[in-house]
Amino acid sequence: MTDGPERLAPERERLLQELGYRFSDPALLDQALTHKSIINESAERPFGDNERMELLGDAILDFAVTEMLMDRFAELSEGELSKVRAAMVNETNLAAIARRVGLGPNLRLGKGEEQSGGRDKNSILSDALEALIAAVYLDSRERLGMAEASRVVRELLQGSLPGAGGKPGIQDFKTELQEYVQRRLKERVIYRVLSEQGPDHDKQYEVAVYVREREYGRGKGRSKKESEQAAARQALSSLAGREGPTP
Repeated sequence: MTDGPERLAPERERLLQELGYRFSDPALLDQALTHKSIINESAERPFGDNERMELLGDAILDFAVTEMLMDRFAELSEGELSKVRAAMVNETNLAAIARRVGLGPNLRLGKGEEQSGGRDKNSILSDALEALIAAVYLDSRERLGMAEASRVVRELLQGSLPGAGGKPGIQDFKTELQEYVQRRLKERVIYRVLSEQGPDHDKQYEVAVYVREREYGRGKGRSKKESEQAAARQALSSLAGREGPTP
């Protein structure tokens, strides 16, 4: 393995403090932090990788965040709740939270991923964070059901909640970009899928956005819509930088 337990001890202690949770079964934490790359490279397999746990964590995260939003924003429609939830649980935001709690240094990676900067890749960090949430649930469910996992999700994502006071700002970057381009350039916005990876239940898309056949932004996400929104957001920033602020 790339990191021995002695080196990881301080980083792991920090991670547990950030979670506010101590594992009764540390093997669940070990599995949540284990990327498939090291399993593929190692003959010793004391526990599996975190892919299955990531799937469970994704479902727990969606449930807990939806509950948070329904408690906080009683006036929002189903469609508006879905948009806010998507912004909170997208890959970029989850990776940022993972960095904040010090998850990267705790990951168990194969040599290839280690050398290619896997500890700071959004996809690996976001998946590991979801696996970590699943590990908390599996460790505590017999005593507390969903309560402890929901608490951890609330603690981790409360900073991502829209501000208080009326409706949260739900930005539709695709619409903003189309209106901006139509007003300034009188052109159409075109989105193209560059790549599609992963199994059917966990697809990862990369989309690029073009104006006049020139690429202005790229975005990644777990759906084409999420990827297009991320690409549109980058394109808006790029266009505004070249042509001045949006009026």
